[in-house]
Amino acid sequence: MPYPSPPRSLSGPRRRTLLASAAGAALLVGCSSGSEDSDGGTSGSPSVAERARARAARDSEGLVERYDAVLAAHPALAGLLEPLRAEAVRHVEAFGGGREASESASPSASPSPSGSSSPSASPSAAVPLDKREALAALAATERALADRRAKALLDVPGELARLLASVAAAGAGHAYLLTEGAK
Repeated sequence: MPYPSPPRSLSGPRRRTLLASAAGAALLVGCSSGSEDSDGGTSGSPSVAERARARAARDSEGLVERYDAVLAAHPALAGLLEPLRAEAVRHVEAFGGGREASESASPSASPSPSGSSSPSASPSAAVPLDKREALAALAATERALADRRAKALLDVPGELARLLASVAAAGAGHAYLLTEGAK
C-alpha cells in the first residue's frame, strides 16, 4: 500500500512563488516601459532621466572624494580601498560625470561642488582616526548610496534603470567588503 501524500491546506502556487513572480513582473514592466519611452513618451521624460543621471554622477564623484579622504588619512588601507575607488571612478564615467575624478589618482581631490546631493557621501565629514571606524563609515556611505540608487531606479527609463541597478549592486558589494575589512 503506497503512502498517502501529505495533505496541503491550499492547492496552487506557494506564497514565495507568487511574490517572486510579482517582483519579476514589476521589473519587466519597469524595464520594458523605458525602452518604449525612448521614442518620446512622457513617463520617462529626458529631464527626469538626465537629472537622475547627473545626480548619480555627482554622488559617485562625492564617493570618490570620500575614498580619497580615507586614503589620505589611512594610507595603509590602500590595498583594500584603491580597487573600490577605481570602481567608483568608473561609475562616475558611466553616468557621464566629470573627468577630474578619473584624472586625480592622488588623494588631493578638490572639494565637492555646492550641489552635493547627500551629506553621507560628502568628503567634508571628518575621517575617523581609527582604521576600523573609517572603514565602517565608508561602508555606511556605500550602503546608503546603494539604497538610494535602488529606490531611484524605479523612476527612470530602462537603460538608466539597469545602470543604476548594476551600480547599486556594486555599491552593496563594496559595503560588504569594507565591513569585512573593518573586522
